[in-house]
Order: sequence, then C-alpha cells, then structure tokens
Amino acid sequence: MATAPISGTNAAPVRGRSTRQRAAVAAALDEVDEFRSAQELHDVLKHRGDSVGLTTVYRTLQSLADAGEVDVLRTTEGEAVYRRCSTGDHHHHLVCRLCGKAVEVEGPAVEQWAEMIADQHGYVNVAHTVEVFGTCSECAGNAEKKA
Repeated sequence: MATAPISGTNAAPVRGRSTRQRAAVAAALDEVDEFRSAQELHDVLKHRGDSVGLTTVYRTLQSLADAGEVDVLRTTEGEAVYRRCSTGDHHHHLVCRLCGKAVEVEGPAVEQWAEMIADQHGYVNVAHTVEVFGTCSECAGNAEKKA
C-alpha cells in the first residue's frame, strides 16, 4: 500500500492514559485519509522525530479501535490497517489494492441480509464487517497509460 508523509501534532483525545506518544499517534491518524499499518505509522513518527515505541503505536491503535474512533480492516495480505472514522455511523469500505485509497460506503442490502441470516438461525446482537477491494479509477487510468 502506498504511504505519504504524516506531520502535525493536533489530535483528538485518546482513551487511556494521556501521554505525548499517544497524542503523536492520534495526531498522525488525524492527518491521513488512507489506511495505514501500525508499522507504517511507527516509521513515519520515527522519521519526523517523535520518540514513540512500536508497542505504544499498537496499543494506541487498539484503544482507538475499541472506542470506535478508528476504522480497522485487514488487507488482502492479512495485515491490520487503521484510519480515523469520518462518520460515527456503521459503514463499509471500498479500498484500492494499489494505492490504499478508501471510500466509506453504506450497504443497506448487506445490513438486511445480515439481519435476515441472523434471524433465520436465532442469533442476536450480530455484527459484521464487509470490505470491498478493487482498483480506483486513478490507478486504473495510470495502468492504462503505462500499457
């Protein structure tokens, strides 16, 4: 997945003990639109001079995910990647395999199907995750230009 520099220090509060390191991770997330792995965030923080351990990055991301403040998805390689939620509502993602650009989408048909399947089998308090991977129009256009 492509990466871009992350900078700045303004961040939303992070659940748990407030530290400079946790604030730096939160600030980094506030400044990117695409999903990033914990390792990518750690590398960017290190290169910009923030002394933040990889374990702190993972813990901060997990606490933000638990609080519903970041979206988490698994890449096609199985790696967890994170980004700030742009909405507090339940949503899904359409993610470019090449550049990592993600678009939040609603899926009313998916919601109805999940409820129907749960009802049929007697399940309650059901949750689901749906991520759709493809190639965005910009990456597809760049591939055509190279061919």
